[in-house]
Amino acid sequence: MLRFDPFHDIDTVARQLLGESAGTTRAPRFMPMDLFRAGDHYVLNADLPGVDPGSVDVSVDNGTLTLRAQRSTPSDEGVQWIASERFAGSFMRQLSLGDNVDADKISATYNNGVLSVTIPIAEKAKPRRIEISGSSSQPKTIEAGSSS
Repeated sequence: MLRFDPFHDIDTVARQLLGESAGTTRAPRFMPMDLFRAGDHYVLNADLPGVDPGSVDVSVDNGTLTLRAQRSTPSDEGVQWIASERFAGSFMRQLSLGDNVDADKISATYNNGVLSVTIPIAEKAKPRRIEISGSSSQPKTIEAGSSS
């Protein structure tokens, strides 16, 4: 399917002026992700299509969750690039974790180009009911009096 792109020629000129030709390795701009809370844990889903699962690294250090991945480019030997829009290189994303998560129980999976990280909420941060204690005496009635 062909679509008209009025900025294609401008993009081509800009890439040539900046010394970036088609088929060159470009640094990834970002790692798109979603983060949501589901019950007693958070779920982070990061899109990493085409990334080798062996290059994916998830670590926690001093309250910071770090996601790393590497996407390599195919060999340029004997190739004449027509378009090169997929980024290659190292991806990294860091998030600060609050005190309300259990960093020791964080788990991760990588399926179909999506990295899913499950971050459990710490027991101390979960909502709980507080019992109210009181005296065992009967309720007292206070009557309003008129001062004359």
